[in-house]
Amino acid sequence: MNRLHATKDFWLSALRADGPALQEAVTEAGPDLPIPSRPGWTTADLVEHLTTELRWVREHTPRGVTDRPVDPGPHDPRPVWAEALDGLRRELTGTIETLDAVDAELPAWNWAPQPKKAAFWQRRTAHEIALRRWDAEAAVGRPTAVETKLAADGISEVLDTFLPAGRRTGPTDVHGVVHLVATDAGYDWFVRLRGAGVALLDTGTILDSDDHHPRAQAGGTASDLLLALTGRRTTDALVTTGDPRLIAALQVG
Repeated sequence: MNRLHATKDFWLSALRADGPALQEAVTEAGPDLPIPSRPGWTTADLVEHLTTELRWVREHTPRGVTDRPVDPGPHDPRPVWAEALDGLRRELTGTIETLDAVDAELPAWNWAPQPKKAAFWQRRTAHEIALRRWDAEAAVGRPTAVETKLAADGISEVLDTFLPAGRRTGPTDVHGVVHLVATDAGYDWFVRLRGAGVALLDTGTILDSDDHHPRAQAGGTASDLLLALTGRRTTDALVTTGDPRLIAALQVG
């Protein structure tokens, strides 16, 4: 596995680029347009979800503690559309300002088996906004790829954060090794699956001498790989070999 050394400044730069593009797409869509990549959601649902999530990140990341925050109470009534758009804009701005102001090493709770530091939320928020921007753009028929380096880091996040946290949506009964190749980024990843267990590997010398489990490979742009792993696209856009269930087993939600 090639290690991608993304930083706070990198993630904040991505947020500053994807935030306005997200706002433009949801404004164009209007409140009632379905989100194809999230069945059952409309644009209004997407905006409400993101506004709530961003407010949570903005309020809790700077606390400087690693204890789990108290779950929020019931949602406020959904505002009219113009107010909902303004609320999302304000939360995007405020969250970016907050994440920029905190040190990446500041203690901060998170839900994954990861260091409990603010860097988790700087990274997570950058990927959340990039993917939700793609969702909104797909709804209006003009999705644009996730930026290559950001998408490569997003693939790493799927493998080092979502899978170990038990957020798989694919099958959990398969055994084998998957090789992912981001053809436009110069990065690749090896993942060993043992039923519900998963291990992200650092070397291409990956099979034990007595390990004859199947292998699979999926290659494509970093954006297409990320969109496939997060259930936004099928694997048709990828070049795949081997057992397709191994690749499906890496999908997260």
